Amino acid sequence: MKTVLVLTLLASLAPAPVSRADVALEVLSSRPDQVTGGDALIRVRGASRVLRNGEDVTAVFRRTGDGLTGLVDGLVTGDNTITATSGPHRRSLKIRNHPVEGPVFSGAHQYPFLCKTERSGLGPPVADNQDGQGMRVEGGWSRDCFAPTVTDRLYRSTDGTYKPMPEQGRPADLATTTLLDGRTVDFVVRRERGVINRFLYSIAMIENGWNQRAMYRFDGGVAIGHDQGTLGGGALDPYGLGKGYAVLHSSGTRTSTHYNLILGGETALMVKERFVERHGTPLYTVGVGASGGAIQQYVYGQNHGDRVIDAAIPQYSYPDMVTQTIHVGDCELLERYMDQHPRWARWDDRTALIGMNASDTVVNPLTGRPGSDECVNGWRGLTPLTMNPLWTSNNDPEWQRMDPPGVKDTVQWTHWDDLRKVYGVDERGYARSTWDNVGVQYGLKALTDGVITPEEFLDLNAEVGSWKEAADMVQEGCPFVRTACPADLDPWSARNANLSGDPAPRRTGDPEAIRNVRRSGLVFGGDIDLPVIDWRHYLEEQLDMHNAHQSFASRKRMLDHDGRAGNQVIWFTDARPDGPMFDQTPEALQVIDAWMANIRRYPARGVVGNKPPQAVDRCFATDGTEIAAGPHAWDGVLDRRSPGPCTQRFPLYGTSRTVAGGPIEGGVHKCRLQPVERAVAKGLYGSWHPEPGQRARLKQIFPAGVCDY
Repeated sequence: MKTVLVLTLLASLAPAPVSRADVALEVLSSRPDQVTGGDALIRVRGASRVLRNGEDVTAVFRRTGDGLTGLVDGLVTGDNTITATSGPHRRSLKIRNHPVEGPVFSGAHQYPFLCKTERSGLGPPVADNQDGQGMRVEGGWSRDCFAPTVTDRLYRSTDGTYKPMPEQGRPADLATTTLLDGRTVDFVVRRERGVINRFLYSIAMIENGWNQRAMYRFDGGVAIGHDQGTLGGGALDPYGLGKGYAVLHSSGTRTSTHYNLILGGETALMVKERFVERHGTPLYTVGVGASGGAIQQYVYGQNHGDRVIDAAIPQYSYPDMVTQTIHVGDCELLERYMDQHPRWARWDDRTALIGMNASDTVVNPLTGRPGSDECVNGWRGLTPLTMNPLWTSNNDPEWQRMDPPGVKDTVQWTHWDDLRKVYGVDERGYARSTWDNVGVQYGLKALTDGVITPEEFLDLNAEVGSWKEAADMVQEGCPFVRTACPADLDPWSARNANLSGDPAPRRTGDPEAIRNVRRSGLVFGGDIDLPVIDWRHYLEEQLDMHNAHQSFASRKRMLDHDGRAGNQVIWFTDARPDGPMFDQTPEALQVIDAWMANIRRYPARGVVGNKPPQAVDRCFATDGTEIAAGPHAWDGVLDRRSPGPCTQRFPLYGTSRTVAGGPIEGGVHKCRLQPVERAVAKGLYGSWHPEPGQRARLKQIFPAGVCDY
């Protein structure tokens, strides 16, 4: 009887007869051509034997519900072949493996590159004895800032901090947490840190409580690269970890490290790959992050589909960074003009030119007195940071300590140069720039609305000027270079502007740079098919840089792309009068969880067809209670309907380019031009019908014509 039972068991484990069509294999951890680090998680169906480059690796595979799954290591750099066989049947898959330090598709590494492994708790970077373009370490130089992987255990204290978990005993201040499934467990976190794609990464999850879901935490800020960066607080997101999410994070997906989102997307893919290889494929990965962290979700969702994130919660969003430079570059030109004309002494009036909010009561950070606007409170400093090749490194104490001296002086510290592989390089050796204001009629809407006179309109556009080429810029003054204060005050960076002449010259954006960036994937064009809850606090009255209309700029780009935007919902939470009081992110995560469960249950319905009831446009009071919800909440923003309840509650502002006649979605690097006479004939100036002398002045200011948006 025992022999019969054994034979029966063996028969049940033996694979059923298969045909070649039944044999299948796939890489779970990445695209087959984008494997990194020498290993890949592979799933095989209908096969009994697996080979790596001809060598049997069947032993690493384990049976799962849908075949065999195994982590295959030992892959050589370059091309590899994985073969699955079943009797006479076989199927092969080509895999291309890349080094863990990259690159995969982002292009050659950027040098010099400042290592920060030691200050991040990973020890000094491993010396590779290359030339001195990285951080000096014992025994040589490290160009790529590699450090061995470190794992540790932390616990969440009842005082809200993380502390090292002792090997023995239970700390008296150990907090507990309630997981997504309702279980209450000790708040103990296991964390893995290391270096992937030259950036620091972190993968953290609660011990014995993973809910099979992952959260990728993206961070914002603005920086110019050449820096490994550090891990942010989001790496140990207390809400996500406390609910059982695995939290993925990297210094390379913080825009406070760099704004090369080709490199950032590559890094995110590699971190996600590492997670899947070690822990398996999660039910889904949701992106969470604000400002530049929100931009990354839109851009990576567009460029990589669901290979990085399956759903997104962009907070305080913009569509992308590169198209923000268009109107942000106007700020100091307009501020200098207004500061020099008594007509604009009343700060509330300045919205008429900059489009963004202004206030006579908000304190100005430069003067310390009431009276400011968003250009000053939100964006001051972005012009020298992104455009002046001399400023950044000379004001960064870490680069001042760089060894050997002078390495930092080999870098052109601009956003354009950080992405010189995208924008291109001009004949003088400087990265090409897209910034252009030829034909831009500043204050056009203010003119047609009767806020400014024709004479003020003409004077403004004759004096506003433009920016010099990077090669011609000089070091900034006060407040950007503190040693220049207080005597050398130049908050407008006027020394680096073209302001002389009548009219002051405008700048033509480099057409090659514009072509390159538009096809690079750095511009969000609206092609995204993931669940998106775009949430922000309403911060307009604080003159915060995260202007509220940007959520609708992204929606308009989605509509322009294919006429659909049903996968994006927009939520606002009030922050008046005393600032943010309630975080809607936990509710957004709950809605995303229901949305993703529906997609798993009914995949044929698609993203929009699986929206749960709460996945609609909504707005909330300061305490988080709902004010209004539904398809008409934001009526009047992107259509001609009467304003909806949320639209009425939360007034939106624009930019200097929407005031000049541009579209809400932005993104027009260089406008199409039309002759002044045609613009007049079309009624572009409203009730103003320029007299011959005024027409002559318009033609003098705009010899190439004016923008035809």
